[in-house]
Amino acid sequence: MFVIFLKFTKEKTRAGEAMEAHKAWLAQGFSDGIFLAAGSLDDGAGGAILAFGEERDALEARVAADPFVQEGIVTAEITGFTPARTDARLGFLKVAG
Repeated sequence: MFVIFLKFTKEKTRAGEAMEAHKAWLAQGFSDGIFLAAGSLDDGAGGAILAFGEERDALEARVAADPFVQEGIVTAEITGFTPARTDARLGFLKVAG
């Protein structure tokens, strides 16, 4: 499982130009069953995505295809973690161990 942080750069002012393409990219991630949640960071500095079910290399390629990343509007940080404890509703995320 991964958390992807998309942090705005000085090119934030250009976000409107690529917003529809970025939304389409997000929709594809949800349609593919990889993105579980996405939203804005509370401080307005960018966004975050919760991803599951894809190897890191493939996820890195997916994130690199985000129009916001391609246009330099955001930088992307991908952080992996292995849930050891989850709410029962998220039990599918827990890795047996």
